[in-house]
Amino acid sequence: MRTAADLVLTAPQDGVPLLFIEVDNCHETAEELADKLEKYARFFKRKVKDTDGRERPMWRTRWTVPEGRYGDTPHPPVLLVFNRIGERNPNRTVPRLQELTRHLWQGERLPGGHYLYDRKIPIIATGLNQLRQHGPAGPVFVRFGRDHPQPLLEAIGNPRREAADACEQEEAKARAAAYQAQVRRAAQEHDAKKAAEREARRPVCTGCGAKFTDARWQAVQPKDWGATKDSHPNLCDSCKQKASAAVSPAADTQERQEPERGEAGADDFWPAPQRPVCTECGAAFTDERWKATARVGWNHSPAKRSSLCGNCDQRFEADLDRAWGVSHRQEEQDREQDQAVPKQRTTGWFSRLRG
Repeated sequence: MRTAADLVLTAPQDGVPLLFIEVDNCHETAEELADKLEKYARFFKRKVKDTDGRERPMWRTRWTVPEGRYGDTPHPPVLLVFNRIGERNPNRTVPRLQELTRHLWQGERLPGGHYLYDRKIPIIATGLNQLRQHGPAGPVFVRFGRDHPQPLLEAIGNPRREAADACEQEEAKARAAAYQAQVRRAAQEHDAKKAAEREARRPVCTGCGAKFTDARWQAVQPKDWGATKDSHPNLCDSCKQKASAAVSPAADTQERQEPERGEAGADDFWPAPQRPVCTECGAAFTDERWKATARVGWNHSPAKRSSLCGNCDQRFEADLDRAWGVSHRQEEQDREQDQAVPKQRTTGWFSRLRG
């Protein structure tokens, strides 16, 4: 694998991955130099199978060069160094050489003003005396197709394409940032709308007109079947405490506990756990009176006058005693005893007479 280059330079650490150098002592014509560049083009196009079985350009199997960008994969650059020894003037040779090799180096101009050099050869020319005087960092390299000298890295590269790519990346970042800002605004507006709708549904206390807190709102939400319901679902916490205190002044807690159910059977049922209030005096039932008036099971009857507390029930019995002159409860006890004693069977002639 041989090339006609006088020198092959690789210096990736300095930004020069691969550079073919052709030195001309000004003895060759433009046509002869163009023929050499045609050989370079044929060499760059040759392909072989690599060790992994894939077909690649031959020169890539020998030198490691980064892959080009999509749609823009130029061939390695060729540097022509003119040494003024012979009788030919490079100032007349180079323009003629550019015309003869235009199909090898001319890129495709894009609307942004930069060029794509896909499968093209970057051809650069310089003088040995200028190179000695200014070095590779000096603006002494003229690339075919450009009208001004540049430093070596700019001449073999594509600064306009890089500037266009950087501008495009900035624009893409700006568009992405604007889109993200739009998404955030939409999310904030959506959250604000949902919050406003939720506030519109927030319950208002029927006692004081204040809005429920989140905790109070959650407490009055419908519960599962069989769960304890709130005693005052239309009141806030403060008004609920006042209402509970008015119902049962002696109560020390906001809610009363349900009385013990004891050994009741499976058919037992209890009313809602709200302590009854006497319809006569307005006092809350004691636990004992609450148990006595509550219906337990299907075979037990609650105490009579279940809407009265124990004191009012006793006063009602006393009023009955004074009205009738006989204790109403005593009559009930005597009647229960008569039913409990079995009747004696009558014997003798009177029984035969009845028979």
